[in-house]
Amino acid sequence: MKLINFKNHKNYIFNFTFENITINNIDISSLIKNKVTLQELKTAHIDKDWGCLEFNDGMVDIEPKTLYNFCFNY
Repeated sequence: MKLINFKNHKNYIFNFTFENITINNIDISSLIKNKVTLQELKTAHIDKDWGCLEFNDGMVDIEPKTLYNFCFNY
């Protein structure tokens, strides 16, 4: 399930839109806090080919399947 859009609200709290559903206000700090600082959150973007959420010019990424599963098991 590809990620097609996201919005960062505050700190590590995001809204995500996947191909089939939108998920609001999910805290992803446990996935990335050790690798992405609060200041680096502004580097977030979507890899258009893979649908991954990437940070720091692709040095840190979350596969869409991992992110999707995390959102539902939060």
